[in-house]
This record gives sequence, structure tokens and C-alpha cells, in this order.
Amino acid sequence: MAEGIYQEALESIVNADRAAAEDVANRALAEGIAPGDIMANGFVKGIQEIGELFECGEVFLPELMMAADAMAGATEVTNAALEGEAAEARGVIVVGTVQGDVHDIGKAIVIAYLKANGYDVTDLGRDVSAGTFIEKAQEAHADVIGMSALLTTTMEEQRKVVKLVKEAGLAFKTVVGGAPCTQRWADQISADAYAEDASDGVTKIDALLGK
Repeated sequence: MAEGIYQEALESIVNADRAAAEDVANRALAEGIAPGDIMANGFVKGIQEIGELFECGEVFLPELMMAADAMAGATEVTNAALEGEAAEARGVIVVGTVQGDVHDIGKAIVIAYLKANGYDVTDLGRDVSAGTFIEKAQEAHADVIGMSALLTTTMEEQRKVVKLVKEAGLAFKTVVGGAPCTQRWADQISADAYAEDASDGVTKIDALLGK
């Protein structure tokens, strides 16, 4: 039975139908499916599929943005179900795409995974300067700064953020990710972790925060 509703959740995102996504999320919760399960097994798979279609040119930016909006609707419903546990959030994370880079889909998947796993996440958006990462992390009392870079030309921005954290003696953990990034790169710039994908990101952050 759960498989059917997971498929509906996936399709609501691929079809960029926010109303359907919210309806599926509400029905899943009413049936006793955990917020994290409907998110990870349904909605996240949908946003991954639409991301792949976008990367290979089968859908375009307007459809991608509408799918992201449907995902936001589903996330609002599942997060509301988790609100009673808000005080028990596993950690506070700010996530953004670095300055000069406007790619968004990978970050959206990471944020969905983190929220589904009980983290309090602030999305800083795209084209975020190093200074803004630090400022927003301080405002949110964050535990972790997550930085996405999808271009080799913007990876250096990740180095700038890590450098600012170290120079200021701040306690934020830093995590880097994105297509051109590697563990070797994370080591080179002294980031605390490298996340290969969204699932790995949750695993690495769990480890950094001792969860």
C-alpha cells in the first residue's frame, strides 16, 4: 500500500503539481507513514527524476521551478507534522550555492533529505557570498554550513568560506558538495566533510554532530 502512495508522491513532483503533492503528503501522514519515509521514498525521488530530466534537456527551467514549488508544498506539510519535534531538531544547518553559481536542483534534494531526517535547515539560495554564509550561520546559530558548487570555476568560493570560519575561530562545521567536488578537494581546503550526494550528506553531518 505504501508503494502506491510513494509512486503518487513521485509523480506529483514530476508533474509539477503542488496541490497533488500536498494532498499526497496529507494522505500519507493520515495513513501513518512517517514524514521522513514519504519524503525520502516519494518526493525526493521525484525531485531527483526531474533533476535528471533537466540535466539532459528534456525539461526546462520553468518546469523545474514548478517542480521545486510542488516540492516546497510537500515539505511544508511534512515539516508541519514534525513541528512537535522542532525542539528536538538534530542540528541547525545553513545551505547555499556559492557565489557565481546559480545551480539549485542538487541543493533542493540535499535540503529535502536533511529536513526529512529531522534537521532544521535554512536555504540561503544561490549565488551566496562567503560573507553571507558566515552572517546567516551566525544568525541561525547553525552547527553546519553546507556549500554547493556545480562549476569548477566556483569551487574556490568554498575555500573562501572555510578560510573565513577558521580565521574567525568560529565553531561551524563545513561541508562541501557538488559535481566537481571530491574528498581530496575537501581535504585540500580543510573542510570538515565532503558529501557525494544527498544521502551521503546526511550520513556525514550525522557523524560530524555525533548523531
